[in-house]
Amino acid sequence: MKGHSHPKNDVSLNRSGNESILDVIDRVELSRRGFVRGGISAGALAAAGGLSLGGLMSTVQAATLSTLTQPIGFDNVPANTRARNVSLGGAATAVVDRLTVPTGYTAQLLVAWGDPIMPGGTAFAGDARETAAQQARQYGMHTDGMHFFPLQGTAGAALSDRGILCANNEYTHEDLLFPDGQAAGYSIAKTRKSQAAHGVSVLEVRRSAGKWSVVKNSPYGRRITANTLCRISGPAAGHALLKTRKYTISDSGSTDTGLQSDGTVAYGTVNNCANGSTPWGTYLTCEENWNGNFGARSPLPGTNTEIGKLYNRYGVVAAGFGYRWHETDDRFDLAQNPNEANLFGWVVEIDPMNPSAAPVKRTALGRFKHESAQHVVDADNHVALYMGDDERNEYIYKFVCAGKFNPTNKAANRDLLDSGTLYVARFAADGTGTWLPLTPDSVGVNGVALRDNPNFSGADDAEVLAKILIKTRMAADAVGATMMDRPEWTGVRPRVGGYSEIEVYCTLTNNNRRGSSASPSANAIDGSTTAASARPAVDAANPRADNVYGHIIRWREQDKTVTATRFTWDLFAQAGDTATAKSPASRYVGNINDTPDGSADYAAPDGLWFDPFGRLWVQTDQVGDGSGDFVNVGGNMMVCADPATGQTRRFLTGPNKCEVTGITMTPDGKTLFVGIQHPGEDALYTNPTQFSNWPQNQWSVEADGVTPLPAGRPRSAVVVITKDNGGIIGT
Repeated sequence: MKGHSHPKNDVSLNRSGNESILDVIDRVELSRRGFVRGGISAGALAAAGGLSLGGLMSTVQAATLSTLTQPIGFDNVPANTRARNVSLGGAATAVVDRLTVPTGYTAQLLVAWGDPIMPGGTAFAGDARETAAQQARQYGMHTDGMHFFPLQGTAGAALSDRGILCANNEYTHEDLLFPDGQAAGYSIAKTRKSQAAHGVSVLEVRRSAGKWSVVKNSPYGRRITANTLCRISGPAAGHALLKTRKYTISDSGSTDTGLQSDGTVAYGTVNNCANGSTPWGTYLTCEENWNGNFGARSPLPGTNTEIGKLYNRYGVVAAGFGYRWHETDDRFDLAQNPNEANLFGWVVEIDPMNPSAAPVKRTALGRFKHESAQHVVDADNHVALYMGDDERNEYIYKFVCAGKFNPTNKAANRDLLDSGTLYVARFAADGTGTWLPLTPDSVGVNGVALRDNPNFSGADDAEVLAKILIKTRMAADAVGATMMDRPEWTGVRPRVGGYSEIEVYCTLTNNNRRGSSASPSANAIDGSTTAASARPAVDAANPRADNVYGHIIRWREQDKTVTATRFTWDLFAQAGDTATAKSPASRYVGNINDTPDGSADYAAPDGLWFDPFGRLWVQTDQVGDGSGDFVNVGGNMMVCADPATGQTRRFLTGPNKCEVTGITMTPDGKTLFVGIQHPGEDALYTNPTQFSNWPQNQWSVEADGVTPLPAGRPRSAVVVITKDNGGIIGT
């Protein structure tokens, strides 16, 4: 995910002339070309009798039969381009500053940054005057991944009109958060407010008389912020690298007690991007660009030290990335508190039904820039989570629980995420892949077991494993995992309509460094590479140089079990611009399956989610104002696709300079929740509405239909979408 306080990964910095894998494909014989571009797995090819054209075509026909019980039934909404904005009387420097859904659907504002979500909460003022204490009872800033947990009705039936919505609040835009920005008069009060706007919002929502609203006095309502007490569990808990200075946290600052923590507690969760849920009813929030929240007022240790090498591999620098917390809060000054950063970069488990339960950081799932954590329970009740590390040239992971899911005893599953095996993916050019375990006895590409690798040396295998999990990227480097083009959200295709495979999808948003050097470089196996600095060559799983538009990869587990260490894979779609003027066009047009051609072009796929009926929903994250490489594609959007046929339609477009991110649905499929993040991004405090005044410019009142919606600042928000005839979304 990009943001005001994070590096922009969607701008192409290099125009490489290196040959694309697509050019190579064009030179091979027809049947092989059909296989690579058609997206048929190696396993399907084998069943078709190898590469004969007749066998291939019969396989293609069998593989493209839809398993949707009801086909996608809406018409494309138009791309939100600058040209469209001009045609509607707007400026030529922006896209239309509204959210658009298809004819026959209605979008309603549910909750926006600053709305009260718990007892004692105050209404959003519109001028950023709120204090940190007030923000801590309001919906956080810059909404992201979310999940709807239905409450239970008669006989335990899941309700579709009342539930708990857990939503991430990824980051903050300080020019909107404070009346005077952060350039002048920066103080601990500003730090505390920024920290209070981070984290997770937990709120009760319900539908009454056809309208959804927040239950503002609900006992379920709570905020989990950058200062909330969390528990650390799993194999790395208690390790020396997780022991930090103990501070007394107050409104006026963080006071060093002179004591050291025991490595089993942490305060706060930040940069909460994508999410997941568990089959036992808990919420998983993923800490992504956490490195940007740290800094130092004096130089950090060099890469010749253990902690300095770790900072380098994870992109931690003294200057930070836009935040100034370390200037007023010693806890985030790594020169004074060097291990604090190691308490972030985890998947955090939250019980939405128990407001008094502390969030738990599950170290067995590894530490990196977590983007998503989607679960699968196979036929034998084995549980796995699939995860991406969102940075250029990072990896895709799988965690398999040691214990099995108990569907009849919720409490028995509480600690399943504390024990198991973490794997990282290697994608081979022949359409097969291997899950490489990250364990002490795993052997690296240099022939050395991880227990003998100096990065992970320890007194025993328990300490070795703890270091592997704290330094997950370095372990993945050592075993030779495949570097990917920013692996973001994962999604698991539902096993419905007769479909029984375990098929997982992952968005690869973009990578301007892929194929950008005549002398390609990879992440060094000794873990010494600076984050995102490698310049890898194209490969079969990442087939485009200067990958501006991104793609979606998918894989099927061998033998339909999550415990498999082998899989087959293909590319579901390469995003692009059918009308591109970029050269060579074959690198940028993509291969999205839409009718007519180009009617559902999208770029920079990020959010990805399957509804229970088997439809695939993809959300995008690029510059969002229809400029540069996105002049034809337009602003950010959400599309819907049939996973079997690839048929794609554009369902939603967002307001100017926003990201569309976060999606969940009620059990009956008739209400869809969608997040709109950072509308009007990059505005300065001197002119907050320079680029957007959404949502106030689209809705004049709040969800209750009465309270005026304050103007003055664009606000990230969640909308609810329903079908006018009361039907299932997407049909």
